[in-house]
Amino acid sequence: MFVANNDYVAPTLPVISTTNVSSIGTTTATSGGAISKDGGSYVISRGVVWSTSQSPTIALSTKTINSAGAGNFTSSITGLTQSTTYYIRAYATNSTGTSYGTQISFTTSEPIYTVTNYTTGKIWMDRNLGATRVPTSASDAQGYGDLYQWGREKDGHQLRTSSTTGNKATSDVAGNALFITNPSNTIYSDWRTPQNDNLWQGVNGINNPCPAGFRIPTKEEWEAEILTWSSRNATGAFASLLKLPPAGKRQYDGVLSTDNVSAYYWTSNISQTQVFSMNFTSSGAYTTNAYPRVNGYSCRCIKN
Repeated sequence: MFVANNDYVAPTLPVISTTNVSSIGTTTATSGGAISKDGGSYVISRGVVWSTSQSPTIALSTKTINSAGAGNFTSSITGLTQSTTYYIRAYATNSTGTSYGTQISFTTSEPIYTVTNYTTGKIWMDRNLGATRVPTSASDAQGYGDLYQWGREKDGHQLRTSSTTGNKATSDVAGNALFITNPSNTIYSDWRTPQNDNLWQGVNGINNPCPAGFRIPTKEEWEAEILTWSSRNATGAFASLLKLPPAGKRQYDGVLSTDNVSAYYWTSNISQTQVFSMNFTSSGAYTTNAYPRVNGYSCRCIKN
């Protein structure tokens, strides 16, 4: 005669968290996971999975397989593309199915190539942040690079195709990859509330988007470079040692504006609620104009 086992408990999905991403290089990174509960069924597979799209799953080939069982594990991620934002999740699979940890985004580093202006004595990166190469012409989009909101870290918002949100951040870390918009373009427009004047100040500045040893240049450093150009305009900017392209901008409402003539490059100098930029057009180049921090502008890093 069959007797039901009332003590039987059906297994559930494992409980897993994703380890923060570290050791981020141009094509590699390190993450992992922590399995706190196996769900009452042995974990037969675990690792991390990543993609350039959100919510990656184990159906993708871009994943690691880190043995089996519960507990903590570390994953070495390889085969990434430089200057690219990825989304990663830890996973754990038992007899019931697969569960995932919290999604984390990270952006791989850029290779560092420099040029030296022996007139000013300054060493610069040879391309804009996010550019895949030194521009071959003023209309070479591969040389334009990303557009950063002033003071934000490299979190994915700087991509020209990033989505938008009207929700302001309340801390130095926005916590998402969205370009934060303002309903109108005022001098107080910012992605963060309240504003923080300590962002991007020096090589160790909060949220410094530049590689180690580099920083956002000052207004005075930009002016010194302009004085070495053959002409003080877009033509002189591209003909200069830095080969600065007219990379356009992203406005307070998230709209991308690229006319192959004008450009805006952030400085680290604050002007009350705004920030000075170095901008140029076909008719001139200026370091005296201040703009709202919510705007998305180019960044060219200088060595400390």
